[in-house]
Amino acid sequence: MTDKQEIKVAILDLYDGIANQGMRCFQDILERYKTTNGLNLSYRVFDVRKSNHVPGTDFDIYLSSGGPGSPIDSEDTDWENNYFNLIDRIDEHNHTTDGAKKHVFFVCHSFQLMCRRMRLGEVNLRRSPSFGPLPVHLTPSGHQEPIFEGLQEPFYTVDSRSWQVVNPDENQFKATGATLIAIEKERPYIDLPRALMAIRFNPYFVGTQFHPEADAIGMKAYLITDEKKKEVIDEHGEQKYYDMIEHLEDPDKIMHTQNTIIPNFLKEAILSLQLIDARD
Repeated sequence: MTDKQEIKVAILDLYDGIANQGMRCFQDILERYKTTNGLNLSYRVFDVRKSNHVPGTDFDIYLSSGGPGSPIDSEDTDWENNYFNLIDRIDEHNHTTDGAKKHVFFVCHSFQLMCRRMRLGEVNLRRSPSFGPLPVHLTPSGHQEPIFEGLQEPFYTVDSRSWQVVNPDENQFKATGATLIAIEKERPYIDLPRALMAIRFNPYFVGTQFHPEADAIGMKAYLITDEKKKEVIDEHGEQKYYDMIEHLEDPDKIMHTQNTIIPNFLKEAILSLQLIDARD
């Protein structure tokens, strides 16, 4: 038995039954954070897309994963309607109660769904998939963003997406109160818009286009398979492939990002819970 405040985390699995490293990484981060900080923290995984299994609002923190396929074609499907019904109920709770707020982190596919629903930018298919350890740049607002505290400019993270969000609608950002906090690296030699890489949707909802949960172990295991090695070399060249491997082995890049962004988010969310608990 423990008298420590219980913290309940829901992991929303949007991988549609497809094998992935993401769910392991989320759980590894939570286990590490729980042990390091001596917390009474528990978590539960909900198979949102494949099983249409959505939690209630009785959790304190929500982590919403990436996933395969189009973030457009799922509009008005049963699972997506149930998913957004949950998001709406969490948002309503945050607006209508004086109690603890519920924080949500949206990753990749989840991020694209939120951007599409809030009409913050154009969601479209990339000319070619983006994959590997890549630099991400902070916006001026991003330099003040708590989840990025401790990161360099730019910082490296794992990018894995066929879809993207581009061309931000500034009027819609103002109307919703959302803030763009990170963007894709500048490519002056390519006449294409830079993707939106992270957004603070509101004080309690934040999301990234990239995968802050990814670790070097899972990424390297994937990259060194014959199929993926050939795919990367055919698409980007042999030098780019070996640069990816080198970035994965650098402790100041992928692993530093994994040890920073979601832990910072958890710190912010849990601190708000503990402040409420101390008042009661």
